[in-house]
Amino acid sequence: MVYYGQTSCEQDTERYLDVVKYVFRSYKREVPLVINTMGWVKGEGLLLLIDIIRLLSPSHIVQMDVYDWKAMAPLTPEYVHLTPGLYTKGKQQAKCKQMGTSGAENWKPSEVGADASAPEYKLLYVHPEFPRAGVAGEARVHSGILHDMSILGYLGQLQSPDIGAVLPLHSLVPYQVPFSAVALRVIHTDVAPTNIMYAVNASWVGLCRIPDEIRCQTDGPVLLTQTPVCDCLGFGIVRGVDMEKKLYHILTPVPPENLRLVNCLLLGNVALPNCVLVGQQGVEGEIPYVTSDYNYSILGAGKLRKKHFKKRNNAFQ
Repeated sequence: MVYYGQTSCEQDTERYLDVVKYVFRSYKREVPLVINTMGWVKGEGLLLLIDIIRLLSPSHIVQMDVYDWKAMAPLTPEYVHLTPGLYTKGKQQAKCKQMGTSGAENWKPSEVGADASAPEYKLLYVHPEFPRAGVAGEARVHSGILHDMSILGYLGQLQSPDIGAVLPLHSLVPYQVPFSAVALRVIHTDVAPTNIMYAVNASWVGLCRIPDEIRCQTDGPVLLTQTPVCDCLGFGIVRGVDMEKKLYHILTPVPPENLRLVNCLLLGNVALPNCVLVGQQGVEGEIPYVTSDYNYSILGAGKLRKKHFKKRNNAFQ
């Protein structure tokens, strides 16, 4: 598993392909493999899909059409063979001018493209018989709900099976992780080193393993300059940052034997569900990281379209 860190690959398609290649290297050929591609099939999304087909060489492709709208051309082997992808070339017919002895211009097709052989796979084309199948707007809403449910289900592993009531996060004992023990990287945006802890605090992080040994000359945080493509062993919440003792406080259901392998925290553009923050029982006074006094005229404030939430003492916009 690799933590990509965003719900869409639109901002970094090159890294998305690197992730696909990395995961595919673990595939053992003696077992069947099912590849569930994403629903971005317009514009660059379609070109990226063509790249993935060329990269992974499937034996079968199942293409599901939309009931009342022609979404895209059938992904036949011929179509994929001729169509250029986002990073790969198709077999194109280019016109090459040649001069005959009579002075008349002759035109001959010439082949251009790195791959001269057409892909070999069987296309299974599915056309649904019920209205509104695959309507993009509805799928986006359902996707957001399922995304929140998957995170809540994952965090549910922190709860004891013997207790009926759900324990709030502040009552659970976190792991203490020294700054010097793990490298840190924000995937989706540039953050100044002086502001990195404001970004990490109260965030969802991927618990990852990079092959390089963590070396730190000081007791400060270890910051990576590039986003690694590496194994992800699970996820957690940075519940707090102790700047005096140089410790991250992390809640995670990942078992200790796997946590020993973790040496990298990746922070992506994946937000905690609102109910995780506002639904904490037993908090007196203000709930941490939640406010009702927020200036939405600040640049970027409406990006997540979530009202009444911000991280306190956030020094960057």
